[in-house]
Formats: sequence, structure tokens, C-alpha cells
Amino acid sequence: MSRSLEGRLALVTGGSRGIGRAIALDLVDRGAEVTFSYLRNADAAEETLQLIRDRGGTGHAIKGRIDDTECCHALVDEAAAALGGLDLLVSNAASGVIRPVMELTERHWDWTLDTNARALLLLAQRAAPLMAARGGGGIVAISSLGSFRVLDNYTLVGVSKAALEACVRYLAVELAPQGIRVNAVSGGVVATDALEHFPNKDEMLAMGDRTPAGRIVEPQDMANAVAWLAGPESEMIVGQTLIIDGGYSLPA
Repeated sequence: MSRSLEGRLALVTGGSRGIGRAIALDLVDRGAEVTFSYLRNADAAEETLQLIRDRGGTGHAIKGRIDDTECCHALVDEAAAALGGLDLLVSNAASGVIRPVMELTERHWDWTLDTNARALLLLAQRAAPLMAARGGGGIVAISSLGSFRVLDNYTLVGVSKAALEACVRYLAVELAPQGIRVNAVSGGVVATDALEHFPNKDEMLAMGDRTPAGRIVEPQDMANAVAWLAGPESEMIVGQTLIIDGGYSLPA
């Protein structure tokens, strides 16, 4: 694998499992030094650290929430202290309430929007000065097709991802003059443990049969896209959402 990100200092939120783990490991393989956050599962975090060590890389794990200002700021500060700076932020950690729209409450709204959308703003505000001090950097947010397609039980997560993508565009315009590129990667159905939380899991897994590429998305597909957006080859990609779904969203 190309060492296209040699020496880059990266923070991946929610990096202990699933898509986040794939991104963290891929960045290490490409030469980056990685810090990742996790919420509760210390065993998964330690497993990810060991996988990083097995690759000959350097990694740091930080336990922390992203649903309020102080937690977001502390996470960025701790990551930058561990790494000696910051070049790349991958806003991957997400949560949300998967229920029909008439069962949702204000508390569900606040939790989902704060975790999936507001966190990007707070993390970016804290990270941008650190990146600017090193001559620039990159921010990549992880979104999903629910930002523009109506999916069963996905109301709040879909709304939060739409807000996240809008935030990406506004951040991109304001931060580009500082040499900081902001983009998003939107995945179709991704084969991770997160599917266990969906009541229609089997139906979602079967979406590969209706995907032009012939399968659903794997975490490594998402990691490849993040690495490309973080690298020099995508210098003129600013404020965009790159859809990784094997063409699933194209047919009527």
C-alpha cells in the first residue's frame, strides 16, 4: 500500500470498531500516526490498538463522549497532545434512535442531532487552529444515504446526516483559505455490527442483490475513500459528499 499519508497526525472519532476501526487501520497502513476515540468498549479499543501495533504503527486511544462542547474540545486537545499536533480529523462516531417518526421525542432529537451533527462543528472549531498552525489539513465526516433518501425508522439519523452534510459545505468554504479541506463520505448499507440495531437487518443485508456492483459496502471501501480525500490527489475536492454505495442509489 502507498505510504501517501506518511507523517500525518490523525484523530478518528469512534475508531474502535466497524467503519472507524477500518479507517484508523488504513490510515496507519498509509503512514499516519493515529489517535482514536471510543465511548464504552475498552476491550474493542485495546484490540484496535493491538492491530495498529501489529502493523508497526503508533496509536493512541481516548475514552470520551462527543455530545457536548467540553467533551469535544477535550478530545481534540488530548489527541493533539498525544500526537504533537493535528493534520486530519475524521468525524466518524455516530449514534441515534432508530424508531418510527411518531414514536420520537425531543430527547431523542437532541441526542441524535448533538452526536451526529453538532459534534462535527465543535470538533472542527477546535481542530482547525491546530491544523492551520501546521500549514493546513483535512476534515472528513462520515454520512449515509439517509441524508437524502427516506429509509425505514431512520428519521432522526437521516435528519442529522443531512445537517452534517450541510455543515461540511459551510466549514469547507470558511476553512479552505487556511489550507483545510472539508468533505464527507456517505456510505450505503455497510457490513458492520451496527446493523444489529436495525429491525429490518435482513432486508438491509439483502440490498446487495439490488446493487449494481453486486454487493453491499464493506468498511474498507469507506476507508479507501477517506484516505483519498485526506491525500494530495484530491486537492481540489472541497465541500463535497462522496457517495460509496456501489451504485445502489442510482436506479429509480
